[in-house]
Amino acid sequence: MTRIFTFPALTTALTLALAAAALADDEYNVSNSLTLTGQPLGMHGVDPVSMFEAEKPEMGNATFTSAHDGVDYYFASQAAKATFEADPTAHLPQFGGFCAFGVYVGKKLDGDVRYADIVDDKLYLFVNEEIFKKYLEDKETVIQGAHAKWADIHHTPVGSL
Repeated sequence: MTRIFTFPALTTALTLALAAAALADDEYNVSNSLTLTGQPLGMHGVDPVSMFEAEKPEMGNATFTSAHDGVDYYFASQAAKATFEADPTAHLPQFGGFCAFGVYVGKKLDGDVRYADIVDDKLYLFVNEEIFKKYLEDKETVIQGAHAKWADIHHTPVGSL
């Protein structure tokens, strides 16, 4: 049987798909494009488990994709994917992957895995080297302040901050 989609049905499906991606853009630091599953990509394709277990961040592979809360994450291996799926929140960066210092000052800035810190088994990302150095001057204040501020900006669109 041949199925013909009408324009309104196609428009509705497209709107729903884009709405999920738009929500993820505001809640999580995601890439501008969608993955093969139609969801946005988190951590710019870097394997979140590698941030804890490898000597340096590893690029993930779309072959090993896992979704969490409307965002796809890529992994370097099936084992890393399984580790993530056993406890996703233990491996995801704080503040949806936005820069922790940015959150501290009330902004949602890109988080870059090259400028990262793990404190109390939590991953924090930073936008660049200069901001990372600023954070290192008083880690505790920045982390505490960012956690306090996150509740206020978590659901606020990036463009409204």
